[in-house]
Amino acid sequence: MKAVISVTGKDGVGIVAKVSIKCAECGANIVDISQTVLDGYFAMILIAEVSGLNMQFGDFVDAMTLLGNENGLRIHTMHEDIFNSMHRI
Repeated sequence: MKAVISVTGKDGVGIVAKVSIKCAECGANIVDISQTVLDGYFAMILIAEVSGLNMQFGDFVDAMTLLGNENGLRIHTMHEDIFNSMHRI
């Protein structure tokens, strides 16, 4: 199973590294990633394999949200099933 993670905020050094490290610490494997900077604002979306999490999915969501709060970012983590349901026509 996978998760869709979006990260937005003011650009700064180390955002990709911080998110990647937190994913690794939690047992999530990043399988796809895209990021850009628009007029000083950072935007990233990534897909992470979360079958190997060393915690409950809800705790992973909380850990990612906390990471964002600590770094002035908005990190939103959604299970792929919810994401797909939201975008089904």
